[in-house]
Order: sequence, then C-alpha cells, then structure tokens
Amino acid sequence: MILPIHAVLPDLLAALRAGPNAVLVAPPGAGKTTAVAPALLDEDWCSGEILLLSPRRLAARAAAERMAGQAGEGVGKTFGYATRMDSKRSAATRVTVMTEGIFVNRIQADPELAGVSAVLFDEVHERSLDSDFGLALAIDAQGGFRPDLRLVAMSATLDGARFASLLGDAPVVESEGRSYPLTLRHIGRAVEARIEDSMASAIRQALRDEQGGVLAFLPGVAEIERVAERLSDLPPGIVLHRLHGSLDPAAQRAAIAPDPDGVRKLVLATSIAETSLTLDGIRVVVDSGLARRPRYDRAAGMTRLVTERASQASVTQRAGRAARQGPGVAYRLWEEAATAGLPRFDPPEILEADLSALTLDCARWGVADPRTLAWIDPPPDAAVAEARARLTALGAIDGDGRVTPHGEAIARLPLPPRLGHMLIEAGKMGLATTAAQIAVLLGERGLGGTDVDMDSRLRRWRSEKGARAENARRLAARWAAIVDGPRTSAATGIDVATCIALAFPDRIARRRDSSGENWASAGGRGFRLDPTSSLARNEWLAVAETQGLAAGARILSAAAIDLATVETLFGDRIEARRIVSFDPATGGVQASHERRLGAIRLGGGPDSNADPAAISAALLAGLCEHGLTLLPWSETATALRQRAAFAAAHGAPEVALDDAALLARADEWLVPLLEGKRRLAQIDSGALTEALRGLIGWDALRAIDRLAPPRFDSPAGSSHEIDYAAEAGPTVELRPQALFGLARHPMIADGRVPLVLSLTSPAGRPIQTTRDLPGFWAGSWTDVAREMRGRYPRHPWPDDPASAAATLRTKNADARRAQAQ
Repeated sequence: MILPIHAVLPDLLAALRAGPNAVLVAPPGAGKTTAVAPALLDEDWCSGEILLLSPRRLAARAAAERMAGQAGEGVGKTFGYATRMDSKRSAATRVTVMTEGIFVNRIQADPELAGVSAVLFDEVHERSLDSDFGLALAIDAQGGFRPDLRLVAMSATLDGARFASLLGDAPVVESEGRSYPLTLRHIGRAVEARIEDSMASAIRQALRDEQGGVLAFLPGVAEIERVAERLSDLPPGIVLHRLHGSLDPAAQRAAIAPDPDGVRKLVLATSIAETSLTLDGIRVVVDSGLARRPRYDRAAGMTRLVTERASQASVTQRAGRAARQGPGVAYRLWEEAATAGLPRFDPPEILEADLSALTLDCARWGVADPRTLAWIDPPPDAAVAEARARLTALGAIDGDGRVTPHGEAIARLPLPPRLGHMLIEAGKMGLATTAAQIAVLLGERGLGGTDVDMDSRLRRWRSEKGARAENARRLAARWAAIVDGPRTSAATGIDVATCIALAFPDRIARRRDSSGENWASAGGRGFRLDPTSSLARNEWLAVAETQGLAAGARILSAAAIDLATVETLFGDRIEARRIVSFDPATGGVQASHERRLGAIRLGGGPDSNADPAAISAALLAGLCEHGLTLLPWSETATALRQRAAFAAAHGAPEVALDDAALLARADEWLVPLLEGKRRLAQIDSGALTEALRGLIGWDALRAIDRLAPPRFDSPAGSSHEIDYAAEAGPTVELRPQALFGLARHPMIADGRVPLVLSLTSPAGRPIQTTRDLPGFWAGSWTDVAREMRGRYPRHPWPDDPASAAATLRTKNADARRAQAQ
C-alpha cells in the first residue's frame, strides 16, 4: 500500500547517506512508524540492527506486527519487539521496536550499541522523559563512540527545527501526509452532569447519526468501565471494546484490528490511542476533552494522577483518528470557543517528573550533573537537587554524585530507584519474590483488583488466570532471580508491608484518629483512608501509593505493619531526644523525652533528668522570643533601664539597656542568673539589678546619673523621683509651693531637655503641667492661684511666686517657724 511517507523516503535516505542524523516530520497517518525502518534495511551503511523506539508497549507491539504482516512474516523474525512484559525477537531480527525505557537500559549496558546501525525515535514530540533521555544518551554515544550511528528523530508536529539543532543542524525532511475531510461537532456538555453520562449520550448520538466505527476518548480506566456499564444495552451489530494499557494483549489487538465478522466497532480508550496506532474502521471520534496524566508533587515527594483538560495538540491528534482511512467526524464535549483556552501542548515530562532514575542513570553514564548532556529542555535545578538527595539517602550515589556499588545494583534493575532498592534489600531478607511481585503490582494497574490492601491484591493476583496475569508473574520471577539472597515460602502480610516500607520509608504512617480515616506519615504528610477499609483498624501502615493533595492524599495501596517491624527496619532512623520547651504563661520550662521516626512521635513522657544547660538555654530562648519583660524586675532595675534608655538617646549610646542590647550580651549577665533555675520567677530581683549595674560599669552609671538623674531636688528641700516612662517625657510630680523662688525651668540631659513638671494641689490633685515654669508664673498662675486660695486657704498662693520663698508648710506653720527664730 502506498503511503504519504513513501514520497519523501528518497529524501530521507539521501540525508542519511550524507550524514548521520536527520529529522522526519510527518503528520499522523503518513506511515512513518511502519515504513521508515524497512526502507533503511537495504542501505549500504545499515548492516546491523535498527531500533525503533515507541512511547507505549501497545504501540510497539502493534508496529512490529504490522511491519511483519506487510513482509508476510510472523513477528520475531525480521521484525520483532521488546517491552517490559513481553518480547518477540530472534537472531534473525533486523528491526526491533522497543519502548523508550528498554532502550535506555540497553544503551546503559552497551554504550557503543554494538551491532546497531540506526536508532529511530518515533513520536519525539510527545516529550516523554525516557525519550528525551534516550536521545541525549544516543547523541553522547554517537559523539564519543559511534560516529557512524544513524539517529532519526520522527515527529508528528512541525517543531522539527529544535530537534534538528540538537542533532547538529541535521536536515529536516517533511511529509505532507494524507488528508481526508474531517468534520468537527462541538456539542458541549452540562457542567453539573457526570462525564460518564455525557459521554454515553454523545456516543449513542454518534452511533445513531454517523456511519463507521466509533472511538471514544476518556481520561482513565474507571471512566471507561462506567461508560461501558451505561452502554450495556447497545443494539445488535455493535461490538464494544476497551483499549488501555492494563488490558491483556489479546484484548488490545481485538480493539485495534478490523472485526473478523465485519461488525461495527465501538472502542472506549484512554489517551493511549492518540498516536502511533491506526484503528481500522474508525470514522467517528467522541472526545471527552479530558486526560489523566502523572504529575510529580515535589512538595509531597510523590507522583499522582491528575485529571485535567487535554491540550490543543492532544485533541487535534484525537480528532485526526477519525480521518486516518477516510472522511470522518469528531464530536467534542465542549464549546468551540473553549478550544482556544486549552493549553497548546502537554508540558515536557522532564520539567515535571521525579528525576531520581534519570539522575542515577546519568551517574552510571559518568555524568554527575545531568544538565551537561544535550537536551531539548534541560532538567530543572530543583528537581535534580531533590533526586540527588533521595539517591544519597538510598545509598545509590555518594556525596560527589558518583554511583555506588549499591546504586549500580539498583540501576541494573528495570525498576525505579525506590523499587530497585526495595528488591535488593528485601532479597537479603529472603523476600526477593515478594518484593518483585509488589514491584509488578505497583507498575501494572488492575492486577489483583483494586483493593487498597496490597496483601489481598497480591494473594488474588497469584491465582488470577489470563495471559496478562501470567506474563506479570513471569516478569516478577525474572526480577526476583536477578538479586541474591535466600528464598522464603509464600509471603505473609508482614512480609508485604516490610517490602513496601523498604521502598517508601517516608510513607510509614500512623493512625491519627479512632476511625482510621486520618494518618500521619514519617515524611510529614497527612494521608486519608476510607474508614470502611479493613486496613483502617490498624495502628500502622506501610503506604505504597497515594493520590491527591499532599496535605491529605488518599491512600491507594498499603499494607498493615506493626511497630516492632518498623523499629527493626528503621532503628537507625529512629531519633531519641529530650525536649525542653519554654512556657510563656508560667515563665518556666517543660521537659520531656520522646522517640520519633521522622515526623511520627513513637512515644515519650516527662523528663525529670533534663540537662540543666538545656533548661537554661530554653529559658534564654523564651526570653529572646517573648521579651525580657518576663523577668522579675524590681522597681529600681526598671527605673535604671528607663533612665539608661533616655541617656542613650541623649548622648551616651554606650549605656543602652534595652532588650536588644541586653540579649546581645546575655552570656555576661543573664546566663549566670539562670543556672539552677526552672522558672524565671526564681531569679532574685536584687540580683537582676546588680547584674545590670555590673554589666554597664561605673563610668556608664555616672553618665546615666548626669544625663538622667534619678530624682529632682526642689528649692523647698524635697526630693522627687523622675518618671522616665511618662508619656509626656521625663516627669516629676510636686506642689508648686516647692518651686517658689525658681525663675528658671529645671533641665536634664546636660541642660538640653526640660523636665516636665506635673503640678498638684496640696491634696495631690493635678492642676497644671508645664515645660516652661517662668511662663507659667507669668501667665496662668494668676488664675490658678485665685482658684486655689478658695480651696486651700491655709497654703500660700502669692501673686509673685518667682520671688516668694519655697515652702511645703502652711502659712500658720511658716509664721510659727518665723516667731521661733
């Protein structure tokens, strides 16, 4: 069959004869996936194997089967495939279609790619992490070991220029593809309606109004099953297929291939059907406009599945499925104007993913910093730093970023670093088989059901029938055989929990309430569990998977574990510590001891043997936080601090006794007073005063006395304390008779600041406040004196107080005194 890609194959072949690299841009349906590799086999430079990289296992297997069918062969001869759970190839295989992750493992094991003539990167526009990384490693290998190695980046979008630049300004070959008419119908949906109901209604409409097979895009397996349930009463002549990665290969092939009886097909699919596959007979697409994608939550340290709006690129790819083999129509469950509001592209996975495996593989490659490789988009600094920290905690890399022997062992396993670490450590305990089976369950959704209890899922999967379950068991057996160690019999529940805990120590969780709904994890995150789950009755869980917000992620899979097992596994991580905390309400300390595993408190109680130094430190820390006003200051000490503050502000900064100044020198005066004390009230107030005096020294005390004298001595011979905390400024309270004969206002701070005079009646009631005594005598004194003579006639109220004699006695007492003299 002649495909659009055949028109540009001569240009591609010429480009690869002239140089090692090329970029092929061809829209969906052009035939690039199945036509390019066979065309290269007869080239003079192509004496070895061609590796065709596919983003998905389903697409890899389908591409190999299609090429083998076109060649009139069975799969595994000239054309074969290799995926994580399935492989068909032989010594005669010239073209191997493999998933990108398998290629990364292969090039790590053999950087020279011995016997390989070309690597074709299909669907590079999808920007998966393995695709970007595999391309970076291939470019590095080409530059260092294999200048003859051909690299071809094949994209369905017109973003080939960036890949061409990455490949050393490689030539770009473009195919126009095949174009069939495509009609878009934007039918929208009610906001309040469930997506399953809206999709089922739209599918029924499409089956009624259109001809040909129908392909419906849904975000996930759960939605597919709910829509299938709503369509259980379809009329005769329509066969319903599901299409997602959890299905066994036979069911996937049935969804892709033409129906053998010519029956009209309805395929309910996830995003797996967007690219790399041609579904025969499909003329109608019904698109929910939603996609479920993994998003790495860096704050929580976990990857979660998020249902979100599909990108413009994705919905375009989806609609194009209807017009691959003829005119088609696409039903969209959103308004036409809303398309412009969709994100243009899916973000490259490297910008959002957990980079632990990539960082470890780079260390094995001899690159301590992944960012030094050739990338379309370099990995973010924060993600690399986090990955290094996690790998260091696992013992996979050293402090310089070099891979350790344990890291090498982890990286040789076809597993993420956490699960690889689990398999190796569990193997030492005789649990390799259990660990390998758990790794399979965590990577293959649907095996063993969906029970949150991983022990129940594991037991159910062990007895499941079907090719998919059997292939998964064989895969687990291969993984278990890789690691050394004794073998035990069938796993118990605690063995399952042990393996999970080894992989995810930060997800060890303890129940926080009686219902079992809320859990606290060692990593500090809160988890939620359905209270009706059988696991809710347990005190401890080893949590494997969660979904949702980091602050309250829902537990998807876990196993019950007990404290004894936790202590056995992580005794070196359990921290025993004594805590001395300050209580501002009592001014004292509370001492306790506790044991913690990360953020989980294992136990503790009051500590009667707290370290005296820790108690003193807690008292000091409490004063630093809440202020020195908590100390039992005497009136004398308080007055000294107030005078010092005034003096510091008026020419003597060296005498400051404010909180900041005192705390800066706490070791000199305060810490000695805290020794042997558990409460601040136990400090002697007199000792506090003497400590202040000793801190600032004799010269400073003299400066304070000069600038801020403690008392004012009146002309009448009385002495009055000066209040330096008064709102109006330094204030002295006294009767005006004590100031008679004083023609100048009293001053402090070396005569620069007027003392505030708060004048009172003989009964102590305020009558006037002044900063200008001569002005008061000459001004309002007349009115004050007139009023006071009537109230206090026994006391002197002269008309000219500036020239009168100061006295605190009554007029009669002064007369008797004069007569006695």
